[in-house]
Amino acid sequence: MAKTVVITGASSGIGEACAELFAKNGYNVVLGARRTERLEKVAKTLGNLGAASVTSFHLDVCDQASVDYFIAQTVKKFPEINILINNAGLASGLDPVVTGKDSDWQAMLDTNVYGLLRVTRALLPHFIKTGQGHIINMGSIAAFQTYANGAVYAATKHAVKAITGALKLELNGQPIRVSSIDPGMVETEFSLVRLKDEKRADAVYTGMTPLTAHDIAECVYFAASRPAHVNIDHIIVMPTDQATVYKVHRAP
Repeated sequence: MAKTVVITGASSGIGEACAELFAKNGYNVVLGARRTERLEKVAKTLGNLGAASVTSFHLDVCDQASVDYFIAQTVKKFPEINILINNAGLASGLDPVVTGKDSDWQAMLDTNVYGLLRVTRALLPHFIKTGQGHIINMGSIAAFQTYANGAVYAATKHAVKAITGALKLELNGQPIRVSSIDPGMVETEFSLVRLKDEKRADAVYTGMTPLTAHDIAECVYFAASRPAHVNIDHIIVMPTDQATVYKVHRAP
């Protein structure tokens, strides 16, 4: 019987790459994202990659009703869900605290922290009932290192790290695993969403070789595919050109 993976933020980037990799390995793949047109395009490609089945629903992790509907429909279709990948997240703005915008702060907190909590809370009873499950949270090197003009984004990823650790304690003694994948610079839509300017977004990766979404998907799959007695707590993965969150080698 095929295993089932649920992926939030699955319409592009790391979420899409995870969907492709799990599809290639024969999973039932359940996709959730706000951009339903993009989501449908991703879903259409997965069946040809070997997925046991592909299901997609609109999901806004900032809306409790949307989360409840998404999880209810998923549980209704799949009596046993094996993996939740909490991938939905974003960075908004690159301002110092003194000029930070409430709208940017709220977007990051609602998506990266409350959104992850909402989805996890909604699916956890199912994991507990079925006596198995694996929660994989998408973190960041910003969970371990702060940097100027990134206070709130780093704070949200510190929160993801704390939530991951607390969940491990709360679920200790039950066969439910909890992991986080914490990448450095990955070239996806991340910088475009953050900076809202294509030239500035491209410049983030100038002169260096960043990670790809597929690199991160492979880390996610590695954590998910370990034997049940093995829990990968954290995977910190960086480009070779990146030493820390703020020190990056760039070719002249």
